[in-house]
Amino acid sequence: GATAVSTDSHANIIGAIGAFGQGMGDRDIAAAWNKGYVWFRVPESVKIYLKGNIPGDIEAKDIALNLLSVFGANSLLGYAVEIYGDEIDKLTLSDRITISSMATEMGAIAILFTPGKEIIDYCKARAKYPFEVVKADKDAVYAFEKELDVTAFRQMVSRPGKPHDTVSLDQLNKIKIDSACVGSCTNGRIEDMREVAEILKEKKVAPGVVLKIVPTTDKVWIQCLEEGLIKIFKEAGALVSNAGCAGCAAGQVGQNGPGEITISTGNRNFPGKQGKGEVYLASPSTVAASAVAGYIADKNAIPDQPEVFRYEVSAKQDEIESEGKKLNETKPVLLEGRVWIIDRDDIDTDMIYHNRYLAIIDPDEMGKYTFDNLEGFTDFARKVQEGDIVITGKNFGSGSSRQQAVDCFKSIGVQAILAQSFGAIYERNAINVAFPIIRYDKLDSLEIKTGDRIKVNLIKGSVSNLENGKSAQISPFSEVQMEIYQDGGLF
Repeated sequence: GATAVSTDSHANIIGAIGAFGQGMGDRDIAAAWNKGYVWFRVPESVKIYLKGNIPGDIEAKDIALNLLSVFGANSLLGYAVEIYGDEIDKLTLSDRITISSMATEMGAIAILFTPGKEIIDYCKARAKYPFEVVKADKDAVYAFEKELDVTAFRQMVSRPGKPHDTVSLDQLNKIKIDSACVGSCTNGRIEDMREVAEILKEKKVAPGVVLKIVPTTDKVWIQCLEEGLIKIFKEAGALVSNAGCAGCAAGQVGQNGPGEITISTGNRNFPGKQGKGEVYLASPSTVAASAVAGYIADKNAIPDQPEVFRYEVSAKQDEIESEGKKLNETKPVLLEGRVWIIDRDDIDTDMIYHNRYLAIIDPDEMGKYTFDNLEGFTDFARKVQEGDIVITGKNFGSGSSRQQAVDCFKSIGVQAILAQSFGAIYERNAINVAFPIIRYDKLDSLEIKTGDRIKVNLIKGSVSNLENGKSAQISPFSEVQMEIYQDGGLF
């Protein structure tokens, strides 16, 4: 008889127990805390009747995806949907949660199931107060009613970009995947974990595929441990995370990268929602089967050996790479720019590019955090100009192996770094991406000040202060450094 509100679009998940929940924004929730009430637009009701017996290989996620196939993203927009049927009482609480959770993807306010005895007993064991089950009146009026033959439902997959762009699993022809993810509020419960373990038992995740498994709660995680599921996951080669929202939440395990193809049990695959790659949505069994096969696969047709995908470089690609190499052969060996004097030794990579920014993978974004953690130079990125040159002391770039500590300088147009010595890994990282770093012994005779303009000769190993005409010797590029520099990088 109560109503739940939450700052989450999947608050309607409690339709699984016949309760009404609605996602709202932060202002609504703040008002609810302050006033004790909020406003609602009472939704009209729709009745969906699922006729017939649910096929044995159809999971709750398949039911949700079949409904999406029928109704799309907006046919149920703004409605409260009640689901009835010959076998609805057989659906477990986990099944109902999966379907109710995806009401949002159908545009519905909520999908409600009338709870049977099993669900009522479950709730009574946890409720703090007595309650009465809310059911539709016998003379209830609906905006419309729809009957669907559930025997025609098939195992389904949502194609990247739109949860409602669903196709039957058998329509997809061995689509290679790079990763697979099991989790989210839609499919991260113990029942889902057991289905995945059943498929992974005595099997291995395909080479080149990363399977990420994220239980929804600590309770589910511990249950997986107690039932031996974690052991099965690890022996199969899966990556098991702490409990959480998985790929649906930025910063959690399950997000993918540019160009990556993922199959996921998540509820949404809008561009960017689960990362920068492409995401297919499917049931836990389909995701697990695909992780073993190396491509989107039916749990009933997992190959004995994973598919091996080979790619050949086309002649056109060879031409592109050859042309790129020719262009790189003219990279300048005389560098001229304005100087920054940072007269310090042992500037480590956390001072250059702090680890709190390591989640940033776009090189164009990295530059703004350069020297963000170096006292006295935290405003460097705001003041630096394209073509500037940094002169610093000994052991520059000590500490972490992070590549970002080099890439951040390239990002903001720093032309080169001169130091008396460099951290060993930092030096390799810089040379390997064709970023000019040069060693020197002494530059005192040049009387260089911040803001002076200097000229550096990478071949001869010389530096000149253009303000006073004074010159000094520095270490020239080695043969290897010059080759990598002219090639545009190690690759």
